[in-house]
Amino acid sequence: QVQLVESGGGLLQAGESLRLSCAASGRAFSRYIVGWFRQTPGKEREFVAAISRGGGSRSYLDSVKGRFTASRDNAKNTAYLEMKSLKPEDTAVYYCAATSGDGMSTTESLYEYWGQGTQVTVSS
Repeated sequence: QVQLVESGGGLLQAGESLRLSCAASGRAFSRYIVGWFRQTPGKEREFVAAISRGGGSRSYLDSVKGRFTASRDNAKNTAYLEMKSLKPEDTAVYYCAATSGDGMSTTESLYEYWGQGTQVTVSS
């Protein structure tokens, strides 16, 4: 089992940057693919990005490609989501999640472990 804790959310203006962190504890972090999701009130949770166990492969939601970068440091048991050129439509609660399954899934039900979420608010 692994426990995840996100941090780094905040209130920003459009165009600014922010880095979210996802600190893991418990079983070997490197065994898990890490996904990032976001959710706004009244909407379903949306896949944002995923990074492979070793960090060599990444997958992104089309609307964040070129602006967001997923990374991880397995020695520190931490994953990151670097967000640049933020837009008001990026406003959401952001979650990190981990899966021991194969492939970088965009489906939230395939992720076994979740953090509590961190709020990102982007004003225009």
